[in-house]
Amino acid sequence: MLRRSRVYLRQVVNLMARRPGLFCGAILLSVLLVLAVKFTCSRAKNVVAQAPAPVRFFAADAPVVDLYLGQLEQVERLRAIAEVSLVFFYAPWCAHSMSGRDQLQHVAQRLGKEVLFVAVNCWWNQGKCRRQKNFYQYPVIHLYYRRFGPIEYKGPFTALYVERFIQKVITPLTYLSSRAVLKDFLSYHEPGVVGFFEFNSSPQPPGYITFLSSALQALKRDFQGVVRFGVVTDRRVAEAISVQDDETVYLHRHFNSSLIFPRWERNFTAEGICGWVFQHRESVLPWVPSTGAKSRGLEQELLKGPALLLFLPHDPLAANHPLQEQIADIAVRYHSCCEDSISRDTDGLDRLPRVPPGPLCCNTLVLPGWSSVSGSAQNVCELCLNRSIGPAVSLDGTGIGDRGGSRRCSVLELEAALESYLRHLSVSGGRLTPHAHTHSPPLLAPTCSNVRNTYSPFSHYSACCRPLLSEAGNRTRPSDESGGRPSAIEPPSSATPPFAFAPEADCPLGDGMAGLRCRTNKTLRFYLLDSHLHWELASRLGAIGNQNASDRMFVAIVDLEDETHYVLDHRGGLTESLEPFIQNFSTSHSHLKRHLVGDKRPQPSLSLIQEVTTDTFLDTVMDPKRDVLLLYYTDWCGFCSVLNHVLIQLARLLQNNSRLTVARVNVASNDLPWEFMVDHFPAILLFPRHRKQLSVKYPDDSRFTLPNLLRFVLEHTSDDPRPAKPTPRSSSSSSSSSSSSSSSPVGGSSGARSLLEVELSVLRGEVRTLHRARGRLSQQLAGVWRERRALALHARALATENGELRQRGDLLEELRREKSRELGEAVRRLQDLADASQGLLAENTVLKVLLAALRERGGGGGVGGGREAEEIGNQEVS
Repeated sequence: MLRRSRVYLRQVVNLMARRPGLFCGAILLSVLLVLAVKFTCSRAKNVVAQAPAPVRFFAADAPVVDLYLGQLEQVERLRAIAEVSLVFFYAPWCAHSMSGRDQLQHVAQRLGKEVLFVAVNCWWNQGKCRRQKNFYQYPVIHLYYRRFGPIEYKGPFTALYVERFIQKVITPLTYLSSRAVLKDFLSYHEPGVVGFFEFNSSPQPPGYITFLSSALQALKRDFQGVVRFGVVTDRRVAEAISVQDDETVYLHRHFNSSLIFPRWERNFTAEGICGWVFQHRESVLPWVPSTGAKSRGLEQELLKGPALLLFLPHDPLAANHPLQEQIADIAVRYHSCCEDSISRDTDGLDRLPRVPPGPLCCNTLVLPGWSSVSGSAQNVCELCLNRSIGPAVSLDGTGIGDRGGSRRCSVLELEAALESYLRHLSVSGGRLTPHAHTHSPPLLAPTCSNVRNTYSPFSHYSACCRPLLSEAGNRTRPSDESGGRPSAIEPPSSATPPFAFAPEADCPLGDGMAGLRCRTNKTLRFYLLDSHLHWELASRLGAIGNQNASDRMFVAIVDLEDETHYVLDHRGGLTESLEPFIQNFSTSHSHLKRHLVGDKRPQPSLSLIQEVTTDTFLDTVMDPKRDVLLLYYTDWCGFCSVLNHVLIQLARLLQNNSRLTVARVNVASNDLPWEFMVDHFPAILLFPRHRKQLSVKYPDDSRFTLPNLLRFVLEHTSDDPRPAKPTPRSSSSSSSSSSSSSSSPVGGSSGARSLLEVELSVLRGEVRTLHRARGRLSQQLAGVWRERRALALHARALATENGELRQRGDLLEELRREKSRELGEAVRRLQDLADASQGLLAENTVLKVLLAALRERGGGGGVGGGREAEEIGNQEVS
């Protein structure tokens, strides 16, 4: 066999020697195949490193069971042995989880004996919690009260709020043992729900368990537990709220009738009771929830109308909150509408002839003809009409007598009341005084008159006018009986309303807050916010940030519809100034000033463009000695940032002009008066000196380029066109000047000549400024031309290099094609060689078979027959 292999290799070598090209191609192909196999097998595979094994998240000495391997099955076992349990789902990498861990450890040290605290790592991929729970954020707190749960906590992750929520879960019901305790329970402004259950028949009546579950169900909706649940077991205590039947649920309300849960209409279930309570509850002073994440809850409340936001420091664990109770009392009186809608004034209006009650409507009118009283051409009066006799029927025939509350008067009713009122003034001598039998103070008093209805002779109107502010913003005193002149009263401060609404007939006398919500169109909604959590919002509304955390208080009225907000100055006491602040806002012509919030960061003093803020806006823009070019921009406006370089170039050109200021204002960070606002950004306004009221806006259809902007500035800036005021002179000097002017024929033209010389010097200065600007522009254009030429040369060099690269690419492509052709020829030759080798192998096999046959045939023929067969085989091989 060795000899046969050598013969075969010798034949192959002879064939390669005769055809060397085929041999070289075979070698090249073999090398390429080896490289391809090696490259394919040596590529790096995508290997994901295994996550490190989790470790304890809580401290070892913390009273928290830390299931850091995500053993969710152990949570059920631990919950079964505890009455109240808290489960804290966390992710070890989450910063909020780390912050909540510190707060939860503090709470666990205080309530560890009453509550079981369990923490579960819900991020470990091999844990059961990760496979079964799908949380969108971490951490998540679930509380369980026996078998009820989970109750998810949705409040801020602070120790005080979490502990308060746990305490409410521990004691969801308040036991009301006596009438005094029940009265104190219902005296709070928060909604109160009382359940009456007799424990005589069984230790726990079935309805009691349902009522307890409804209290826990309410905590799912409101983590602060604003709705308070109490239970009464004594029938005598329940009779204080007119409850006699067992298993009765009573909802106490301050403004409307209290309700009994209708078991004949609704299912007596925990969900049914909770839904019924939240549907019919009264929210006088709600809290704005803080979830610790982005939320649109406050925006949804502000869209309902004007809102009074009270930022107060709140301690959830405190037993009493005196300041909040005082504010709640103000809110209750504000919302408490009295039954009778006849308005009376504390200065004697109640002693006017009484008229039967009817629907009241008020509107504000401008009354002419009071110049003899107030010293001004017009005064503002709130005219109130009260239908006194007969059914109240509107112009369209529909009844309005049973509507109650305030409404808007029709035009015909106001015209009739105004005519009668003016007639009453003319009869009384043009003085704003009430009827003779009243004893009013010297201030303006309300005046009433009876008006007969045009469409019904059997009905009348009682028209009462209360003077408000005049156009100048001052109230006036009428002339006293001695005939003295009327004296103006100083405008009231923010703590004293210019006009306080008179309370209604059944309201406490002298209380202007009672029922104010029903007597004004500017209904306020009260909201409480914790200043520890929402002080950033208070700072954006204008609060001062250098106060102590425990003393931070801020009050503001926000009106999104009017895009305004007002800030209360509570330096004299919060509760003392809050009522006048609300009354001032509720008046028809409120004198409260819109609060403007500006950027308090220090601005650079020396710069080409002056940065204007809310505090410096009027001083900068209204400077009578300087022309001001003002750019309105915002941070989110992309076009504003693109146009900054044009404004900088303009400022560089005109930096030597001492009478021009180039400024800009960030409208997103600085509130401006309405008269100085623009409708889009960017916008440019020019305020010329001495003519600030004639501000000019840069045309919107003009391109924002340096030549156009410079032309705009030069076109609308000029000297003061106002003539100089003549100075007072004595008679002798005037006579001498007149004589000298008459004697000199050219004396009259000297003033005009000096004025022309001044104007000529100013024009020369502007021409010099333009020449300097032209020189700077020429230099810039020359630099631009040089840069353009350099760019052209560079582009030409790049084009030449690109052509050379293309030629090299063509040569390489031709070489590649040639090599590909040679490689194909080598492959073909190797294929021929392989076919020849296959034929030789087949012939060798046939010879082996023949040799074997010959040996078998001449097995007994001796050695000679074997040699003969071998010689024949060698001849065949050769």
